[in-house]
Amino acid sequence: MDVFYNQNGIGDVLIVPLKDGNRYDITHENFGDITKITDNQGEILGYNIYKASAYFDLTEIGKISMTELMLDQMKKAFSQNNLDDPLKFDLSPKHVVGYVREKSPHENADKLSVCQVDTSDEQLQIVCGAPNVEAGQKVVVAKVGAVMPSGMMIKPTELRGVASNGMICSQKELGLENAPKEKGIYVLGDSYTAGEAFTV
Repeated sequence: MDVFYNQNGIGDVLIVPLKDGNRYDITHENFGDITKITDNQGEILGYNIYKASAYFDLTEIGKISMTELMLDQMKKAFSQNNLDDPLKFDLSPKHVVGYVREKSPHENADKLSVCQVDTSDEQLQIVCGAPNVEAGQKVVVAKVGAVMPSGMMIKPTELRGVASNGMICSQKELGLENAPKEKGIYVLGDSYTAGEAFTV
């Protein structure tokens, strides 16, 4: 799970995004230094925590992976601001190495493939449009809940009628320097192990 902090850019605010929402269909509720953001159905989309440096030990700027320590600090901040929402976050890495076990053609789209990808703890079905994806490759998988460098959050979806749970990433999508301009996924070497975290 990723959070965001940039004191020089937006001030002393920790941004905690949980789900995407329609920006015209959201509600803000303030609890001291914390703004709770929900949609009109009451589903929590995220939190903005102001005066963040008073609550957290923040040494990084930009996208930050939530740790157990940061979660403990967040629980204390919630308590101090009289907000009793349960903070049960999945802190497992969202960008991981995956092993493409199978690749089959998409039944409704010539340029899409349906891949079965092993991430050690689960097997994901991912629809992929890259021309270079093949069974037997080790690749970078953005799991559901991952936030890409572009700001896009990965969600379960259907592509032309076939379920897809995650994304097999290109170097460009990962924001890597000197990413090739050619379309295609990032194929990793044999030294990587399925399930290990991939740092973006």
